[in-house]
Amino acid sequence: MAEIKMIVGLGNPGDEYVDTRHNVGFRVIDLLAETLKIKVGKKKFGACLGQGGFADKGLILLKPWQFMNRSGQAVAAAMGFYRLGVSDLLVITDDMALSPGKIRIRRAGSAGGHNGLADIIEALGTENIGRLRIGIGPNDRIEAVDYVLGRPTKQERPLLDEAIERSQKAVLCWLECGIEAAMNEFNKVISDC
Repeated sequence: MAEIKMIVGLGNPGDEYVDTRHNVGFRVIDLLAETLKIKVGKKKFGACLGQGGFADKGLILLKPWQFMNRSGQAVAAAMGFYRLGVSDLLVITDDMALSPGKIRIRRAGSAGGHNGLADIIEALGTENIGRLRIGIGPNDRIEAVDYVLGRPTKQERPLLDEAIERSQKAVLCWLECGIEAAMNEFNKVISDC
């Protein structure tokens, strides 16, 4: 049986959240699904999922269909069903600590105040979860919940669109070459010079 990897994009279900900052994880899953011709629509484990392959590996694309802070149950159920280890998992999430459009891949760490990631860490009982964080930028003007559930500004939108494209490339690199290679390639500081 081929090795199986699971990519989880975090977001909130429902039309009112479609283009919000908090749903960048869903957007990466949608782009991967389109690129790899994987239909993400099957409802299982409290999530929408699709199955396909890439780089001689089986691939599961998962969008938990609970609200963000209840993502862990769907992830744990899918991992148990497919008998996956934490090294087979990559979670894609938004991050207010990164500037809009920046991405960062890590093999482990705390939730950093992200409720969806915190719920997955709690459900799996470990912080050793690969994650790809997409910067949505800090905010000191409005409540955090209103900010993350808001839509990007005209200035932020192209930065986030580019970050989603880069995130897809980072995921494909992770699948093909592993997390170290993805970190080395996509965590580089890009100079404006």
